[in-house]
Amino acid sequence: MSAPLPDALRARFQKLVEEGLSGRAAALRLKLTLATGARWGRAIRRTGQARAAPQGRPGGKGKLDPHRTFLIELIDQDGDMTMPELAGALADATGVQAHPDAIGRFLRKLGFT
Repeated sequence: MSAPLPDALRARFQKLVEEGLSGRAAALRLKLTLATGARWGRAIRRTGQARAAPQGRPGGKGKLDPHRTFLIELIDQDGDMTMPELAGALADATGVQAHPDAIGRFLRKLGFT
């Protein structure tokens, strides 16, 4: 997916629409596609601005986050556990299957090395 068009261009478009041009006419003046002009014009009428929609997947915590304290307690008890051992202990205690690499990435985000 391509990057959204700049906010400065959206502001110029909004100014033209507020001056009375239709969305399509403003799009032609700014060399945008007619579909973009119609979509931005609708957004301005509906919300008062033509902001870019959020892109990408929504942020989440993942399936390991609810088990954060469990994993930290395991590491505190035995700091020499390997990632496969942590994955096995997690599966035995909670039934959650996680790849050892995923556990390693999760622990690095928490500051473990």
